[in-house]
Amino acid sequence: MRKRFGRRFHDTDTCRKIVLVGNPNVGKSVIFGALTGKYVDVSNYPGTSVEITRGVINFDGEIVELIDSPGINGLVPRSEDEQVTLNILLSSEIIGVIQVIDAKNLKRGLLITHQLIELGLPLLVCLNMFDEAVERGINIDVKALTDILGVKIIPTIAIEGKGMGELRKSLNEIHTSPYLLPLPAAIDETILKIQSNIPQTNLNTRGLSMLIVSGEGSLPINLRGNGVGFDKYISEELNNLSRQLPQPPGFTLQAFLNDYIEDYIKPIIRHDKVSGVNLKERIGFLAMHPLYGPPFVLLVLFLLYEIVGVFGAGVMVDFVETHIFGGYNPESGYFGIINPVFMRVLAPLQGAGVFGFIYDMLVGEYGVITVGLTYSIAIVFPIVSLFFIFFGILEDSGYLPRLTVLSNSLFRHIGLNGRAVLPIVLGLGCDTMATFTTRILETKKERTIATLLLALGIPCSAQLGVVLGMMGAMSITMLLVVIFTVALQLIIVGYGASKLLKGKSASLITEIPPMRIPKLKNIFIKTFFRVKLFMREAVPLFVLGTLILFLLDRIHMLRYLEKAASPVITGMLQLPAEATEAFIVGFLRRDYGAAGLFRLAESGMMDLVQVTVGVTVMVLFVPCLANFFVIIKERGFKTAMIMNAFIVIYATIVGAVLNIVLRAVV
Repeated sequence: MRKRFGRRFHDTDTCRKIVLVGNPNVGKSVIFGALTGKYVDVSNYPGTSVEITRGVINFDGEIVELIDSPGINGLVPRSEDEQVTLNILLSSEIIGVIQVIDAKNLKRGLLITHQLIELGLPLLVCLNMFDEAVERGINIDVKALTDILGVKIIPTIAIEGKGMGELRKSLNEIHTSPYLLPLPAAIDETILKIQSNIPQTNLNTRGLSMLIVSGEGSLPINLRGNGVGFDKYISEELNNLSRQLPQPPGFTLQAFLNDYIEDYIKPIIRHDKVSGVNLKERIGFLAMHPLYGPPFVLLVLFLLYEIVGVFGAGVMVDFVETHIFGGYNPESGYFGIINPVFMRVLAPLQGAGVFGFIYDMLVGEYGVITVGLTYSIAIVFPIVSLFFIFFGILEDSGYLPRLTVLSNSLFRHIGLNGRAVLPIVLGLGCDTMATFTTRILETKKERTIATLLLALGIPCSAQLGVVLGMMGAMSITMLLVVIFTVALQLIIVGYGASKLLKGKSASLITEIPPMRIPKLKNIFIKTFFRVKLFMREAVPLFVLGTLILFLLDRIHMLRYLEKAASPVITGMLQLPAEATEAFIVGFLRRDYGAAGLFRLAESGMMDLVQVTVGVTVMVLFVPCLANFFVIIKERGFKTAMIMNAFIVIYATIVGAVLNIVLRAVV
């Protein structure tokens, strides 16, 4: 993999690296952006679902790679994020670490600082959010802390760019610290024994031994291949140590470190009295209040839906799709710009043969340009842009952790936690992008459940608009039946998936930061790079999906699928045969399918029960083509196929049962 830096190239797989390390929500990403000037590459760490961001910086005249590692609570590998961060630090190309600490939570950050020092890593410490600490009356003697730890410490306010210049200049001052913890005798003796049996790595064996004791036998990945004998030896030493201590070794070492840090930071921190409670603190308190918090959640989710789902997926998409891309209208002629231009330019290719094939492939009914590019840019781009702006505001304001906490009790019953509220609500705007955002969930099990629920029963805004308009005009009672039936299936399937799928659901453990006023510049910079990365992934999926659909249509496979599905439609669901086409087209775009049922109802070909059954099955039916390919990308081909097969069968069974019930009571 080669990346451009200015006019020079370098190999990011072999170049030397500096790693950003820190707890969650300490501003690492902001500092990363300030140091690199841009987001260069975001990808999963090999063999995991954990994302890391890579960029390049100038280090003493040399171009080196800067890695933004996942937010962690420590280097003992108890979670996938912590294991990935430790694996990165074990790399022989690491020449330094920049640790970012939230100045308000100094003690928590220093727990990681001592682990990094003991591992012998060259270190530079960044005390970020220094202004928020001062606002809370926390004044830190930075020079005294520097003298204690023996490494350079720089106060910063990254979101405002303060301290960034000094941080860049101080990159050349990254160095190891001579500081070593004076450990309790029994623990120190055991660590010395383990040390002598650890193979040499780029990290200090003393630091690795401390991680082993802290993790009570949990081994860093590069030590796991030393055989059963090594594991047995570690187990015996820890058992011997346990007999000498009143508490387990890991607990004892952690408690010692906590007390030790507490003792030496007391003289260097002055707590000034802060008068009154400011407006931001009051808003933060109300947003978490059990009585006033839920109205805040409803307001935020309503704004998210209105801005992203209604304005973005409705007004903006309609404008871009109609007036910028456009197509051909037999009644009024050409409208729009991009598609009509391509149609006119390629018009000489129309007809039979190879040229006609190329014309249809590019601008035909399932054309790569008229469908693939149009859908990916005209439909997805406006929605994605607005979502990331809104998400950035929630993120930078400090409200996002509060939203997830208040939503947690609802989602934990179906194997998820409060973080799932954003993908689920976003699905009401666009399921395709909502599936991408399931990445914010911590475990594979949670991401799979959320993806399944999005594909099964969360209608996108376009489909939702058609369904609400059609059912609302025909029968409010039947509209409520559809809503109740779909909601019930989400609960049933979510609960069942949480019990059947292997793996654990992560508990919601999150720091509640203070409320802040977001900086628009930072939000727009983050949005730009997030949208850029998203579109880089999404556009090829749309183009590929459209190309496959075109080929299926070309070999008349779509017609065969329609004939094959007709017995199920007319038999189990008791719908007219013409409804089959609506379900097939719904795979291309979900609102087209719902609109097809609407046209059948308008023409008198479906009664009220058939419309209710048809709409329910349509909402529960397979996701649109774009979302299907996103599911393949995010969850893998096998999982996507199993998921979609289940949805088809399950939606059909629900529709058949609903038809029987409604025929019996109506």
